[in-house]
Amino acid sequence: MGDEAKRGPWVMSMRWQDLLFAHWRVDPAALRPLVPPGLELDLWNGEAWLGVVPFQMSGVRPRWTPPMPGLSAFPELNLRTYVRGGGHSGVWFFSLDAASRVAVRVARATFHLPYFDAEMACEVGADGGVQYRSRRVHRGVVPAELKCRYRPTGGVFRSQPGTLEHWLTERYCLFAADGRGRVYRGDIAHEPWPLQPAEAEWERCEMTGLVGFGLKPEPDHLLFARSIDVRAWWLTGVGLG
Repeated sequence: MGDEAKRGPWVMSMRWQDLLFAHWRVDPAALRPLVPPGLELDLWNGEAWLGVVPFQMSGVRPRWTPPMPGLSAFPELNLRTYVRGGGHSGVWFFSLDAASRVAVRVARATFHLPYFDAEMACEVGADGGVQYRSRRVHRGVVPAELKCRYRPTGGVFRSQPGTLEHWLTERYCLFAADGRGRVYRGDIAHEPWPLQPAEAEWERCEMTGLVGFGLKPEPDHLLFARSIDVRAWWLTGVGLG
């Protein structure tokens, strides 16, 4: 469940559901200028990877507070890559679109994450497949849109250390930067991912306007996960112990 040397009690819990890990190989030189100098790109065999990750959030709540109707469940869509800082490997987010105006503003203010308002829908069919739609509507931000259908195509497995599947998914911290460029790390904890092989049909995938380049039509790697329970901790300064 990642680094157990947590700083104090966890502050938020949630469930991530109906999640697709869609990943593309990317030239590290294209991403290096987009990541703060205090972090280094984490590479797999010399290659950087860019992930488009749609899913649903549910049961979102602060510690000691029950989930609030209308505020604790909503779709979310991430554009991410992988970095190292302060001796930890984690996730760097270029964008996080969400269908909750409250969640967007709280996350931007308290976790320094690039959350944006979006109109979104996530529908799970009788066959377990997911129909996902997202259109960014945040004022003054580069547009982004995703329309796709995805589904698992095989049984559940746990990734093994040393495999690409493990490297892409078993990440137990995120990194963020504030308006002054100070870099922070936020730890999370959960059980190992219950992964499944996946397939996806892409009607539209226009998620990379913020990074300044496009993606080829089909991703290099796909994985699905039905659900996982997650706890999160406050941010700490990278390199500050």
